[in-house]
Amino acid sequence: MELLDSIDFNQVIVFVSHTKYANALQEVINNEGFPSVASHGEMKQEQRIKVYNDFKEAKYRIMISTDLFGRGIDIEKINIVINFHMPETADQYLHRVGRAGRFGTKGLTISFISGEKDSEVLNEVQSRFEVKVEELPAQIDKSTYMNN
Repeated sequence: MELLDSIDFNQVIVFVSHTKYANALQEVINNEGFPSVASHGEMKQEQRIKVYNDFKEAKYRIMISTDLFGRGIDIEKINIVINFHMPETADQYLHRVGRAGRFGTKGLTISFISGEKDSEVLNEVQSRFEVKVEELPAQIDKSTYMNN
């Protein structure tokens, strides 16, 4: 919640590992006054399509999702991706982070690393894609992820 309070954003997608986390986190975020929506594979397809369309039309600024929306969605206003749970592979990571900064806009990815497996995936991402993922600074320069 502190993170959402402290950063400016257009739209955020938060990735979690399982349906139960999507529902639980969505409830917590809503209870804290941030209107959000959850999407996961246990929802009926009509529900998922409605959630997707509502999010795309900016009726919600925050979506919590499993890897269901980790690839294949193009929503122009997403400028922040949060990996609440790290994906299991570098490819999944690449697909998730690719949701932010599309259509010539800037984007920011924040990943929570909570164990050896997460660290291994992060190391594979850095090695394979020749990037350096830095620790989250105390202050994030919004010009690095927000278009003027």
